[in-house]
Amino acid sequence: MALARLKKYVAKRDFTRTAEPSGEGKSLTRGRRYLIQKHAASHLHYDFRLEHDGVLLSWAIPKGPSMDPADKRLAVHVEDHPVAYGDFEGTIPKGQYGGGTVMLWDIGQWAPLGDVNESMRKGDLKFAVLGERLKGGFALVRLKNRNNRYGGKGDNWLLIKEKDPYARPGGKPVTERNLRSAKTGRTMDEIARGNEVWHSNRGDSDTDKKPVRKGAAKAAKPLARRAAKKSAVKRKTPTRSAAKKKKARRPR
Repeated sequence: MALARLKKYVAKRDFTRTAEPSGEGKSLTRGRRYLIQKHAASHLHYDFRLEHDGVLLSWAIPKGPSMDPADKRLAVHVEDHPVAYGDFEGTIPKGQYGGGTVMLWDIGQWAPLGDVNESMRKGDLKFAVLGERLKGGFALVRLKNRNNRYGGKGDNWLLIKEKDPYARPGGKPVTERNLRSAKTGRTMDEIARGNEVWHSNRGDSDTDKKPVRKGAAKAAKPLARRAAKKSAVKRKTPTRSAAKKKKARRPR
């Protein structure tokens, strides 16, 4: 099943030249891993990945994620990636596909709201994440009109933070507040200066893995439910100030 999902990934790469994993090996985990990789390729972007059915569903986010519900971040849906990608932090050699420095910017678990395959088909995926940096409810929504004001080419979506207790409206962006790896604590420059180069025949990078907290996937599920419930209540229930204004406008 996983190999069939990786056909596009394999078709784009020449594995006699690239050090990326072919996806033929056994997945290290089976679950609901969530991660974001900060990737300084030809253009800096953030790769947002959700594990599902033995692969990593992937979106490239040029401006990175946001904890502000007012921000709608362009997320270009790209080909599924092997689960092995989720353990990598280091350098992809120059001249190879995606060559550049890669940081594991966030790691954790995720929980979907509803059936994932059906949500992907409809272009409306709601979920919660429990990561080191991002927490709470999020939505990935496909843009119907590809010629839109957000620009970009391909299968364009928007990543939107739900209004919940974890939301942080305004203020310094979460990508600027967190400049070090969630895995090793290194900066992009420190990773680039290192001698770590990822090769598919080696498997994992040389750095020690930072294990995801046990039970994180279960903990993410109530976050998803609370986010959805809170969002629905806010849409239906007027605020106190709005109620007072409405009452003040009533004719005597």
